[in-house]
Amino acid sequence: MPMPQPRGPRPTEICLTECQRAIVEELVRRHQTPQVEVLRARIVLEAAAGARNTHIAHRLGLDPKTVHLWRQRWAEAADRLRASEAEGGAQEVRQVICTLLADAARSGCPATFTAEQLCQLMALACAPPEASGRPVTHWTPRELAAEAVSRGLVESISPRTVGRFLKRGGLKAPSVSLRAQP
Repeated sequence: MPMPQPRGPRPTEICLTECQRAIVEELVRRHQTPQVEVLRARIVLEAAAGARNTHIAHRLGLDPKTVHLWRQRWAEAADRLRASEAEGGAQEVRQVICTLLADAARSGCPATFTAEQLCQLMALACAPPEASGRPVTHWTPRELAAEAVSRGLVESISPRTVGRFLKRGGLKAPSVSLRAQP
């Protein structure tokens, strides 16, 4: 009994050259390749073998939309892959494939503080508090936050954020002891 034809439109065809196939198969076998990239490489290999998105998704335990996305991404890069193979050879193709299979850059949230503001905050932390007219011998995150705002370095900043910046910069805010000193 013949196998029934799958419903829906035929997915975008993926064609791999021998060089591309060898590189993708090598990435799948390499132990240092991140598993997410191995999964994407397997999608490409199965798509090139003619498998449909739903079949690939079922075999790899993925959503068919994920398979569709990676099939499309590979198809859109086909011209770039062919050009790199013609111009630069296998090493150039490997680089394009690795870039293609890696995570795309994400925009993320814009930074709250500029690098210049962080440098000014660190410089302030390195200066003695007495030079700023503060009645303390050591900076605390609360004192640094208040001084940064009063100097206009930042519009507002929490003591917790100041503490994180100091820790990231290798500095440590002194711990405050609540015990009475003899």
